[in-house]
Amino acid sequence: MPALVAGIHDCLPRHKVVDGRAKPGHDEKEKPGPPWGRKAEWPPEPRGESPSCEEPSRSEKVRILVTNDDGIHAPGLKVLEEIARALTDDVYVVAPEMDQSGVSHSLSLNDPLRLRKIDDTHFAVKGTPTDCVIMGLRHILKGMKVDLVLSGVNRGQNVAEDVTYSGTIAAAMEGTILGVPSIAMSQAYNFATRENPDYACSLAHGPGIIRKLLAAGMEPGILLNVNFPARAPEEVTGVTVALQGQRNMDLLQVEPRHDGRGNPYFWLAFGRGRVEPAEGTDLHALADGKISITPLRLDLTDLPSVTRLAEVLGG
Repeated sequence: MPALVAGIHDCLPRHKVVDGRAKPGHDEKEKPGPPWGRKAEWPPEPRGESPSCEEPSRSEKVRILVTNDDGIHAPGLKVLEEIARALTDDVYVVAPEMDQSGVSHSLSLNDPLRLRKIDDTHFAVKGTPTDCVIMGLRHILKGMKVDLVLSGVNRGQNVAEDVTYSGTIAAAMEGTILGVPSIAMSQAYNFATRENPDYACSLAHGPGIIRKLLAAGMEPGILLNVNFPARAPEEVTGVTVALQGQRNMDLLQVEPRHDGRGNPYFWLAFGRGRVEPAEGTDLHALADGKISITPLRLDLTDLPSVTRLAEVLGG
């Protein structure tokens, strides 16, 4: 049990799982999630007092939903659960049964969702990261207040154009859509650690970063994209709030190959090339050994274009 919650375990509400759904204990009333239009304050309001023990601090009384896109068995998911348990011991994990990297914000409409219960707080869903968040908030934890959705820790960075492809970020998007403050977290790797990424940087700095971000408050419709550099924890050079960068997409290639029967197949890949990331971007922050934090909006409307096109079209 994390030191943060040591000694207050008996004060926290108990839950049981019935038919794949967590139920609140006798000392907790069911509460809906925070409304979409209200800024999420941190720590959240206390959930009630226990007459048999002292009231824990507000920061200790939170419930976190953890998910990812790398799948239920991914090392980064275990790291993120450990990060979450540094904040509270009320943690639920709902993750895809299989690797869903690159599925973006897709959800399953033509296929049924299969839910596999691992234990009372761990579940696997045969579906996308978006499906997992919906299942977690609207089924497993239905009627119970969830204070935070954490997605990750992704195997590899999610910066620049990655944000439009990433299932990790999409899960945080879905949490935000459903009214829960949400943070996506990713661990960059380098050539030496490509086969076995080192999550020590995420694990060391993750809890502190989350506490600071949530203490500052999160606006509705905004999710946070956090990327950790491929460095040892003590080698991190700082934390920066960065703009979404842009890669040289001319390096994107299609590699044709042939299988054993001579049939063609293809891989998408990036060619080698020197890229100078613009200062102030997430790409530049990681290259400089910094933790990058980028606020992302759900509303993709480009307001200057709205004005310009309205003048052109007269509408």
